[in-house]
Amino acid sequence: MTAARWRDLVAAEWIKLWSLRSTRWLLGLGIPAIVALAAQSSLNALRDWPTFPPMQKAAFSPLSEAFSGLSATMLMIGAGVLGALTIVGEYATGLIRTTLTAVPARHRVVAAKLAVVGGVMLATGVLVSAASFGVSQAVLSGLGLAVGPGDPGVLRVLAANALLAPVSGLVGMGVGALLRHTAAAVASVCAVLVIVPTFFRPTVHQWLNDLYALVPFYVWRTCLGLPQLRDDPALPTVAGSWAVFAAWPLAAAVLAVLVVHRRDV
Repeated sequence: MTAARWRDLVAAEWIKLWSLRSTRWLLGLGIPAIVALAAQSSLNALRDWPTFPPMQKAAFSPLSEAFSGLSATMLMIGAGVLGALTIVGEYATGLIRTTLTAVPARHRVVAAKLAVVGGVMLATGVLVSAASFGVSQAVLSGLGLAVGPGDPGVLRVLAANALLAPVSGLVGMGVGALLRHTAAAVASVCAVLVIVPTFFRPTVHQWLNDLYALVPFYVWRTCLGLPQLRDDPALPTVAGSWAVFAAWPLAAAVLAVLVVHRRDV
């Protein structure tokens, strides 16, 4: 039997991804919702600016209006759930048996899934990050508060915002491959990516801060998502935060390959 070509595997996974109704619903509704949230938040700031006290004006961040913690939560949950469903759905319908019969090299099938999900989520993250930023800064320019890509810290924040989607999508795939149950996978993805890290706060215990600094949502919130970094040893470093962004999807990809390879269908 001739081994399936890589491009054919990728094409097959592309078709499977877009055949899921969840893909169209999550992306079709999620992207406009996040951009609309940025527009609404910026419009509120524009309206209320004259009433802001001096301290609030001094602490105002145009980038926070463009992409808030709620925006990050929506993006991470949406991407993580979609990543989980791409693999859980195939097990739930039994299509995985047909796939692995046609392509016995399971690691190649999983690699193609990872490539497609990672690529689509990266494009989604870039679109969401750029569109939210563009809409928000267009609104805030009415007050002269807008920032541009060349301002300090802006490109780092935009890149971090965009990468939340592929990181979450691939982590979702790893969780989905491990659990193979829709409800359990969705609940676990939401808990691991967002719900549990939401309660993390810097403490006087450095070992706990070091543990927190291994979580993507926490390092985004306390480091990569901030235009101006705080000089605080309790907070993650930029280099360490990027390493966390790289380590999680890599670990999830390895987990997905190992689980699919070793387990019976």
